Amino acid sequence: QVQLVESGGGLVQPGGSLRLSCTASGSIGSINAMGWYRQAPGSPRELAATITPGGRTNYADSVKGRFTISLDNAKNTVFLQMNSLKPGDTAIYYCNANVRQYLAIAADYVYWGQGTQVTVSS
Repeated sequence: QVQLVESGGGLVQPGGSLRLSCTASGSIGSINAMGWYRQAPGSPRELAATITPGGRTNYADSVKGRFTISLDNAKNTVFLQMNSLKPGDTAIYYCNANVRQYLAIAADYVYWGQGTQVTVSS
């Protein structure tokens, strides 16, 4: 099993910043990618940003230029620096990890964190 522990959510005023972090631990052979998804009330879960150990990133159009994702490969920890936050960024942010595990066979698995609330409001 793999555990994802998230931190860094909270309440911030519009225009403010927050930094989320997520550490993966457990039976990890290697990380294929890690990322952040978000879900606003009444809306489906959507991609915010992803990153590979090689540094390849992918961002939702709605966060480009404001959010920066980074990965500490040695610590299996992914960060999401969120700047110029807007009320529309209010959501539960979920950490995601795609990992290669060597169990009975080698295979890739996807794990989710429990989520951390981000609220942007004045």
